[in-house]
Amino acid sequence: MEFIVLEQKKHLAIVTLNRPDSMNAFNYDLLTELGQVVEALRINPDIRVVVFQGAGEKAFSVGADLKERKTLNEQQVKRNIYKIGEVFNAIAALPQPTVAAINGYAFGGGMELALACDFRVAVEDAIMGLTETSLAIIPGAGGTQRLPRLIGEAKALELILTARRLNAHEAKEYGMVTVVASRPSFLEEVHSLTDALLANGPIALQQAKFAVKTGMNTDLYSGLQIERKSYETIIPTEDRVEALLAFSEKRPPVFKGK
Repeated sequence: MEFIVLEQKKHLAIVTLNRPDSMNAFNYDLLTELGQVVEALRINPDIRVVVFQGAGEKAFSVGADLKERKTLNEQQVKRNIYKIGEVFNAIAALPQPTVAAINGYAFGGGMELALACDFRVAVEDAIMGLTETSLAIIPGAGGTQRLPRLIGEAKALELILTARRLNAHEAKEYGMVTVVASRPSFLEEVHSLTDALLANGPIALQQAKFAVKTGMNTDLYSGLQIERKSYETIIPTEDRVEALLAFSEKRPPVFKGK
């Protein structure tokens, strides 16, 4: 069985966590396979946007596979924690814009995967949260760092320390979710966002993402220097010239990622 299913639709990659009978929980084999897929996407010039989703309609992912976890010794638990952190860091570092399509439950590591993405679209009946403290552990795949950077320290502490579960609308109010959609229109909303991203220059998307993500971890002056260098990278591209030509000819641009 493939734990990860990768589908490519033109310049869009759709990565599906494929353990629906286990609510797409992360066992070690799934994490290993996910890491391999992410590395392949990182170096694939044809992929301009990446969507992560869960198989079935119940769950995006409920996090670590607790049935597997019960069978592991301490060294194996450390191995799994290192692996999930490594894979989610690789997802966060993808040059392409990323979207988490939260089609159901997203708890623990499942929520941390969503937080490693740039955008989160949630079906309105989804339930989510960083629930690890209720299991006497803490978020260990980036949750304690990415959530406060997204919604602020006080709100993140509240959610992490209470292990609170949020519905999609509550998560949007907290700033965790970009879009909430009804189940019938869920995929339409996901693709509305990906289409809006794909309409733009792919090199510009990557450089803008790089400038924002890198600049946020430094002071304003250094961030402005990063922005300038990113802009200079774009100046000699064919896509920049094509955009100007398309504007003058009053037609949609045809970007080649060059």
